[in-house]
Amino acid sequence: MKKLTILIVLLFTIASVYAQRTKTVTIGILADETTVENAPLLKKLQNEIKAVVGQDANIVFRDPVQNDFDLEKAKSNYQTMELSDVDIILAFGVVNNIALYQQKSYAKPVIVFGSVNNDFIDLPKDQKTSGINNITYIIAPLSYKKDLDAFNDIYEYKNIGILVDAYLPTALPIKDLFDTYFKDKTSTYTLISIPEDGAVSNLIEGTDAIYLAGGFDLSETAFKTLVDDINEKQLPSFSANRMQDVEKGILATNQPETNIDQLFRRIALNVESIVNGTNPSELPMFLEYKNRLSLNFNTAKKIKFPLRYSMLGNIDMIGGESNYIDNDAYSLLDIMNGVIGKNLGLEAERKNIDLSTQDVQTAKSNFLPDISASASGVYLDPRVAEISNGTNAEFSTSGSVGLQQLIYSEGAAAGITIQENLQKAQQETYNAAELDAILNGSVAYFNALILKTNAQIQAQNLEVTKKNLAISEQNFQSGASGKSDVLRFRSQMAQNMQTLIEAANQLDQAFFTINQLMNNPIDLEIDIQDAVISEGLFSNYRYQDFLEILDNPKLRPNLVDFLIEEAKKNAPELKNIGYNLKAVQRTYKLNSSGRFVPTVALQGQYNLTISQSGKGAVPPVGFPVAPDGTYNIGLNVSLPIFNQNQRNINQQTAKIQEDQLDVQKSNIDLNIETNINALVLDLTNEIANIQISKIAEEAAKESLDLTQIAYSEGAVPLIQLIDAQTNYLQSQLASATANYNYLLASMQLERAIGYFFLINSDDANQDFIQRARTFILSRN
Repeated sequence: MKKLTILIVLLFTIASVYAQRTKTVTIGILADETTVENAPLLKKLQNEIKAVVGQDANIVFRDPVQNDFDLEKAKSNYQTMELSDVDIILAFGVVNNIALYQQKSYAKPVIVFGSVNNDFIDLPKDQKTSGINNITYIIAPLSYKKDLDAFNDIYEYKNIGILVDAYLPTALPIKDLFDTYFKDKTSTYTLISIPEDGAVSNLIEGTDAIYLAGGFDLSETAFKTLVDDINEKQLPSFSANRMQDVEKGILATNQPETNIDQLFRRIALNVESIVNGTNPSELPMFLEYKNRLSLNFNTAKKIKFPLRYSMLGNIDMIGGESNYIDNDAYSLLDIMNGVIGKNLGLEAERKNIDLSTQDVQTAKSNFLPDISASASGVYLDPRVAEISNGTNAEFSTSGSVGLQQLIYSEGAAAGITIQENLQKAQQETYNAAELDAILNGSVAYFNALILKTNAQIQAQNLEVTKKNLAISEQNFQSGASGKSDVLRFRSQMAQNMQTLIEAANQLDQAFFTINQLMNNPIDLEIDIQDAVISEGLFSNYRYQDFLEILDNPKLRPNLVDFLIEEAKKNAPELKNIGYNLKAVQRTYKLNSSGRFVPTVALQGQYNLTISQSGKGAVPPVGFPVAPDGTYNIGLNVSLPIFNQNQRNINQQTAKIQEDQLDVQKSNIDLNIETNINALVLDLTNEIANIQISKIAEEAAKESLDLTQIAYSEGAVPLIQLIDAQTNYLQSQLASATANYNYLLASMQLERAIGYFFLINSDDANQDFIQRARTFILSRN
């Protein structure tokens, strides 16, 4: 107990002595402007400084002092802070940079950072420190000129609008800089001040690209307005500031993701050095990091930016194809309806229905009267006319009207019945073609989704390879691995780029197929909406209930029996055979008992003498005068006795056709049963695949993360990292496509049963589900 008391006293004594020796360092901050949006960054910087300095000193921060972009106020703020109790001054902003540059001497340590562009700094190449007592600068690789060159590499602008903060042209010779840059260029520029609300729509008229060289302090709302105005006009944009601008909708930037973190770490290290007695004049000025071009894929799609495959190796993609959905993107239902309404194959089938309808009308027309009229004029040899006793005049005109009416014909009656059944059979042929076209549209849709996902995952895999390449380069520079690792990942990056290009081309081909099915221009740019089980378009169709039944081995056989029954009831192929069978049976009847049914027809004619003149026009005295108009009526009854044995031959042919149709019906029944059973098994496989692939993807992702860390530390060889990346790629593809494969198999099953849920009403779907439940429960 006594020893414990002594130990506690000793510890308190050491702590007291250490507390007395720990000094307090007060840090003042000079800013051009402080905003609510920048507050989190300031807090992050303060935490970084405290973490780096650690126990060397107790850090206290004074509230930032802003100059509101007033140079005189900036000088006054510095002088006031210099006379205060602060120990170190942090200054950022263009105006503060100018004020401190003009100050020339500094009583307290000053760190200047975060504003001055390299284009305005002219230092000897070998100068690494400021060399000025008590001041250091942190100079990042920021350059308007290099940005404009990089922007021009991906888009050859003609008149670029350069957006800058309103105070900048008066604070720095920025116009002179851009005038010099564009002096020997074919392109021109327009300098535009950014309004506080970010509304630039009217200011950027006449430009074909935008370079954002300011706007760092815009509010979230104002920045969104600025981005929306730019993208609404479909103008490519480039930010000089940070990658976050690209994440918020700017097209591209040359700044890497880590520049803010590196900047804050350098500031913190500088503070630590000053706390430990280093003069700021001896601290390194240049913050070294590699510029990396980043591009927002979603923005590129929105503004229809011409992405070139040659860019992929040098650009980091932000966003991805699955995140961007065009306003006019097709859903599966849109494609189904589009195929039904505009598909050329179905249009041709509809013409076949029209033709079969005409055949019915032709068959029925046999029972319509056939009326004909004729007129004639005759000049007769006058010698003959003279001796005709008035019956044949030298000049005469006459007319006649004839009527033929079929009263009954077994062949004509049978023809009507046969053509009506053939017309119904043709309708079922169309129905089958429509179901096939809907399925083809569904297959094209899900194939496009699979290929779209594949393109996105291949793009992500390319980014993983770039990250692995960066790790291998760091290991090579530190001596942890050889150059062969770097070369291996460069080779893999080239292969990944080729794979991504092929994936993008395959997606375009899938869109071509959709356009063809919907009778769109083949090169029409389209997009498709995503499809998820029991979500969105599929939320009202009880796919989850169906999935649960499929996953139950006891209920599955009953479900299969129900689906087979429904398929046979709905199948247009069976209905087509049924109507063709009726037509054949009517043909058989025509050539058997129908041969004994006579054909009855009515015919009549009316003749009228219109005029007579010349010799023989007047009969001699005593001869009767024939009437001008005469008529006759007749009834015709015919019965074929022997027609070259054609009746017997036709009868036998009809019997063979009937047998053939029965065989075809049995074959279709068997195909339906086989297809339903096979598709149900496919669905059960996809159910398992959905769950297993999800688990596999999560495990592969964790394995890749751990392997990347281990490789960066030199703990695992290159081949293990490549295997982990390949495994993750394959797991991603399997997991992403499992959902689509299940829905695609569902569409194939719906085609097999002749019933697509998406194109039927809610009432019809509920009725289908209720019938299924009743059937399944009745079998248990």
